[in-house]
Amino acid sequence: MILYLEALAAIALSLSILMASAWMVQQRTGNSGWVDTIWTFSVGLVGTGSALWPVEGTAPNARQWLVAALVAIWSLRLGVHIAIRSLGITDDPRYAAFAREWGVDSPRKMFLFLQNQGFGSIPLVFSIFVAAHFPHPLLRSQDYLAALVLLAGIAGEALADAQLKNFRAHPGNQGLVCDVGLWRWSRHPNYFFEWLGWLAYPVIAISPDYPLFYPWGWATLLAPAFMYWILVYVTGIPPLEEQMLRSRGERYRDYQSRTSVFFPLPPRKGTAT
Repeated sequence: MILYLEALAAIALSLSILMASAWMVQQRTGNSGWVDTIWTFSVGLVGTGSALWPVEGTAPNARQWLVAALVAIWSLRLGVHIAIRSLGITDDPRYAAFAREWGVDSPRKMFLFLQNQGFGSIPLVFSIFVAAHFPHPLLRSQDYLAALVLLAGIAGEALADAQLKNFRAHPGNQGLVCDVGLWRWSRHPNYFFEWLGWLAYPVIAISPDYPLFYPWGWATLLAPAFMYWILVYVTGIPPLEEQMLRSRGERYRDYQSRTSVFFPLPPRKGTAT
């Protein structure tokens, strides 16, 4: 019990400090796109450290190293992608809209917003910690399955990002809505695969053979639940859909009428608007 409470406190403090640094970067550069870059690397750094957190002075076992490696791969892939995107913009439209709404009180409210973002990330990192410290000395088939789930999420998100980038790079697609590849099946396939990757930690930590053997394992369900909520209802899809409706208008409404919002599904027959 003490180990897990200590881990929670260390995770919370680390994320708070790192998101304060994200606020400082945002204030100095004026480009809030760096916020998501720093958040991704922060979760990756704290998650990797929590996975390798020693227990009673023993060296990290194979499962801890596996989880740490998976977290690092996720963080590097997504963090580098967002960093490259941030280099090409002057500001993130979502955060810029918040700043306009907040007015002269924007710096203070942005600091509080980012601290809340760090606080909300605690379940994600704690799920990493709990999964990595499953009390079994050897790797099981569940661990390998979880690795496949997370790698599938990383690969799917990378593919969706690449398809969107290629679509936007074509001069003839200016002002159009990307509805090719994975984007034909979901309006936000990158978000879907991001969420999918977080299912890896419950796969590791919740044992079907011993459901009461490791009660902390049930806490890992908070990671995919929180990620789904934040992506679908808060800072992911809602502001992005509003932005797309402003910039693409009826074309995006038609896309909405025939394409699943989150889970990849066969496209419906659209109605011209």
